[in-house]
Amino acid sequence: MAASARARGALVPVVLALCALFGGGAPAFAETVALKAMLDGAAEVPPNDSRGTGQATFTYDTDTKQLTYTITYDGLTGPATAGHIHGPAAAGDNAGIVVPFAVPESPISGTATLTDDQAAALLAGRLYVNIHTAANKGGEIRGQIVK
Repeated sequence: MAASARARGALVPVVLALCALFGGGAPAFAETVALKAMLDGAAEVPPNDSRGTGQATFTYDTDTKQLTYTITYDGLTGPATAGHIHGPAAAGDNAGIVVPFAVPESPISGTATLTDDQAAALLAGRLYVNIHTAANKGGEIRGQIVK
């Protein structure tokens, strides 16, 4: 028994060293989440009869809170005058701008660092993409961002 107790006692410094090395607990792992949105006039609030369509792909890094996006569209009534990510809002509701796009010409790509509240809204499906034109100032095509 005495030898067994000594062996266990010898492990204590090793365990403590490993805990110190790895932060003392279970390590937190970042996750990269893939999301998408399909854009059309029927999703606008109120809906319109635009023949424009679009698609968006996103990756969100839960550790850095960085959202990377690429949005493409075509068939709009005219040139895009603005484009944004809006929220928080469910489909059928409108909300303020979360991420403005500097240049709304297709393809739109970029990154944004989200706040905790914005990240929670993103992961809950409460952000959307909106592309505006002169003929549809409130938005010509829209799509909810979902996993």
